[in-house]
Amino acid sequence: MATKILLACAAGMSTSMLVARMQKAAEADGVDTQINATSAAEANEVIDKEHPDILLLGPQVRYMEPDFKKNLNIPVEVINMQDYGLMNGENVLRSALKTLGK
Repeated sequence: MATKILLACAAGMSTSMLVARMQKAAEADGVDTQINATSAAEANEVIDKEHPDILLLGPQVRYMEPDFKKNLNIPVEVINMQDYGLMNGENVLRSALKTLGK
């Protein structure tokens, strides 16, 4: 069963490029994943519909982490700022999988 990863940032635009790089890394490593991006404002709606295994927040919305953690029963992590800035999909994917114990 695919690991579902949801990324949320201010508008959902910058994370779209990161999603593509994460998917490429997952394919190269033979990891079965389903990775999507959304805006932080729409994250709860997407979570209710898609039921991801983990929520990754872009650094620009890190202030929302406590609220998401309080209201969700899945891991919520802030993406490493350096990995986000460099669009290092491989590191972000590894971090998410490590958090999930995979």
